[in-house]
Amino acid sequence: MGHTLQLEVPEDVYESLLRSAKQTGQRPEAVAVQWLVSATVKLEDDPLEAFIGVFPSNIGDWGDRHDSYIGAATLDQHDDMSDDSQPHG
Repeated sequence: MGHTLQLEVPEDVYESLLRSAKQTGQRPEAVAVQWLVSATVKLEDDPLEAFIGVFPSNIGDWGDRHDSYIGAATLDQHDDMSDDSQPHG
């Protein structure tokens, strides 16, 4: 069973929605539903959710931005490994 929502979105979000709808040949409402479904699936399938709040941290937005922090740490580690493989002279 579906539910009907009436939403007021910022202008930039609406413009992005219109562009996506035009590109896919769909109505803006259909694209908005796809975006909402995608966002909720990402929230439900977060493999690190079980660890949120388990470890003390001074990073206040870890729960919301953990993917960004993990990506940055992985990139830093990769850069460090690349530096080690370069000949020093």
